[in-house]
Amino acid sequence: MAVTNRTPVRFSLLTVVVWLAVAAGVIFLLWQVITRISASNLPVITTTPNLTQVYQTIAAVLTAQPSNPATTPAQTDTPSTTARLTQTPSTPLQSPHVTSSPGETTQTATPGALCNQAGAGNPIDITIPDNSLIPPGQSFIKTWKLVNIGTCTWTTLYSASFFYGDRMGAPDSVPLQAFVLPAQSVEVSVEMIAPQVPGSYQGNWKLRNSNGGLFGIGPSGDSPFWVRIIVAENQAVTATATGEISATSSPTDLVTPSATPLGQVSGELSPAPGDTIDLDSLTLNSDDEDLIYQVDAAHFHWLTPHEQAMIGVYGNQEPSLADCRSASMSSAPFAVESLSIGTYLCYTTDEERLGRVLLKAVDPDDFTLTLDLLTWALP
Repeated sequence: MAVTNRTPVRFSLLTVVVWLAVAAGVIFLLWQVITRISASNLPVITTTPNLTQVYQTIAAVLTAQPSNPATTPAQTDTPSTTARLTQTPSTPLQSPHVTSSPGETTQTATPGALCNQAGAGNPIDITIPDNSLIPPGQSFIKTWKLVNIGTCTWTTLYSASFFYGDRMGAPDSVPLQAFVLPAQSVEVSVEMIAPQVPGSYQGNWKLRNSNGGLFGIGPSGDSPFWVRIIVAENQAVTATATGEISATSSPTDLVTPSATPLGQVSGELSPAPGDTIDLDSLTLNSDDEDLIYQVDAAHFHWLTPHEQAMIGVYGNQEPSLADCRSASMSSAPFAVESLSIGTYLCYTTDEERLGRVLLKAVDPDDFTLTLDLLTWALP
């Protein structure tokens, strides 16, 4: 039996070839399907993009966006708080007592200023300057110019209030007539009546805020402003062009040189309450006293001229001999509480010499003063 049967072998090879052909066809069909899907749905970059053109296109799109605030959600949904906070307030109602010209305001609010603090206007005495001569029983209106150098607005609930001294028929307080913003000025007027008895009179005033707290002028905001008059008999009283009341002084009020020449003296003194000051020799507690430093029952401290001596406030600038010669002076006492540190005063000694004094310091514990004095020589 040498015959060999090969039919199963040929059948198996044929089957493999057929299956390989079928598999190849299936793979080819799948590849065609995938290729067509990719070609129809995915972008094909065939060239390198021009970035400059891309940026220009983006800029053009942004420029073309509508700028109407009504279409911007951030502006329609949320109101602008900053605009309301930084809006310049409208000008308050003006009255004859209020001025707000920026050119006239020399003091402005500073970041470290107090809420309520006043500064002296330039000048502070609009009417009735210190030591004005007024006849007994004469009515007058005292007007001060004050500047709001604090950080809070003065409302019509603020007022000028009597502090201490001589009231001279004035009311307890006079309300402000309009709002006074920081850096604005206001003119405060108070009607008064001169006393019937001749003499020197001084009334001290402060401002009162809406809560009843008192404040004034000066670096610490606690110094009062004042009215100082002299009621004298037999004075020929006349009205000035500004409405102020003045009088013709008698010959004894004039400073006349002494026949004995005296040299110029200067120095620093520290008087305590109860001390006396000789302005001719610049010594304390001598027999020849020109000023008496006193404290009254209300614990206010006074510099009182003695004998023929006179004194008057000059200001914050150092006066010359000519300045003090023409300055207004009287024998009226000065309250130390009404003076600011750095204030200059002019004086006349009992020997009719002129001088100036600078208030350099006040000890808060015992009210000892530090005074820098200069008494000029007689010509």
